[in-house]
Amino acid sequence: MSLLDYFRTKKTAQTAQTAKERLQIIVAHERGQRDGPEYLPAMKQDIIDVIRKYVPIDSDSVNVNLDNKTDDLSVLELNITLPENAE
Repeated sequence: MSLLDYFRTKKTAQTAQTAKERLQIIVAHERGQRDGPEYLPAMKQDIIDVIRKYVPIDSDSVNVNLDNKTDDLSVLELNITLPENAE
């Protein structure tokens, strides 16, 4: 084994570990999205369309979360960042 092989092996292992961690984050995010109801993205788009009738906003400025507290109770949380110069 040459001296260059020693450095290459370390870098490859670090790169593989970084890729593994990123993949775990992506999988966890997708699982969180999968647990939500199917109608939530359509509802978010409808809410954005209604708000855009009155205020110009970006789609990224709207955050919709559905939290199931119990079997009988769900909480819909809607966070909207309005522009500073909204008239």
